[in-house]
Amino acid sequence: MRMRKKKNLESRLENVQSLLVQTELSGGRGEPFCGKQLELSALFPAEQPLEVEIGCGKGQFAVALAQRHPDVNFLAVEVCANVIVQACEKAQAAELSNLKFLRIDAEALSVLLPEHSVRRIYLNFSCPFPKKRQQKRRLTHERFLNIYKELLTPDGEIQQKTDNRVLFGFSIEEFSRCGFVLSEVSLDLHADEPEDNIVTEYEKRFTELGQPIYRLVARPKA
Repeated sequence: MRMRKKKNLESRLENVQSLLVQTELSGGRGEPFCGKQLELSALFPAEQPLEVEIGCGKGQFAVALAQRHPDVNFLAVEVCANVIVQACEKAQAAELSNLKFLRIDAEALSVLLPEHSVRRIYLNFSCPFPKKRQQKRRLTHERFLNIYKELLTPDGEIQQKTDNRVLFGFSIEEFSRCGFVLSEVSLDLHADEPEDNIVTEYEKRFTELGQPIYRLVARPKA
């Protein structure tokens, strides 16, 4: 079901334009993306390591992460305008200078970001796309993992959290098949929760329902 357009969406997006990175993109919908690569030094006031969240939702995780780590620059990616506007408004209220937002499809990152420029990628509660014919749309499918490989620094990593065991199993198989080394694999994150864990909106909801949260860290083989 298509999400209903939020009231005053256009004016709200206009009010957060300083946080939304403007891109020159073409393609998509079955065609390869084309466009101009972003100048990262022009996006943020300080040159710092870059981390990216793909599928940031309403921005709770990205905002908390940027607040916790002012010495890191963050890009939060979300394709849905109804959702990303709420994330931008959170960041605007927090007056963060190290967090920007990209309203794009994840595939476009291969065009917009320089190779080996991203220290860490976060995949938090990505859509599981449960039907077999939808597997190529999963953010841990081989076609996305190959993009991440090109973006990550030599010591870079991917952190994934999900409530969906089928997606988690699929992800483990794809990461392993595509030459990633897995660590910190957890089938119940909150049974032994790390002190630095940031709870997302979905994570809170699923945990309250008694559902386990699955997590892993994946690093490309040297």
